[in-house]
Amino acid sequence: MTPRRADKVVLRFKDGRVLKGYLLNFSDSSNEVSIEETKKKNPKKISVDVLKAIFFVRTFKGDKQYRERKSYSISPKKGKKVYVKFTDAESLLGYLNGELPWQKGFHLSSPKEGKNGFFVYPVDTKGNNIKIYILNSSVKDIALVG
Repeated sequence: MTPRRADKVVLRFKDGRVLKGYLLNFSDSSNEVSIEETKKKNPKKISVDVLKAIFFVRTFKGDKQYRERKSYSISPKKGKKVYVKFTDAESLLGYLNGELPWQKGFHLSSPKEGKNGFFVYPVDTKGNNIKIYILNSSVKDIALVG
């Protein structure tokens, strides 16, 4: 029996870099993640301070022809509908299980203590992304939708 490989992930860095591999060590409160790159066998530790998000994916290649649909009406509800805007002006729609990681007001409050981020599930269940772990430090705004 062969051992199960860790989750396939694509790490997106705040500076735009991308790293694909298998997530070996992950904790919501840890200051780093361990990843085994797809083409290398030596695990690499990455500080969460430099990450934007961790995309848990079905395949590393994806489908360049597929255009992800961004509408809540295409999938069953999986939690609270959220809109996330990143500090680099990218945005995404998804579902959040649980509570918003911040208090909303005129500005976002500080995120909850001890947590580096939160999971969002994409609205398009046919896309390559299974779930996305978004780092708090990469978020400019977050809002509940409808």
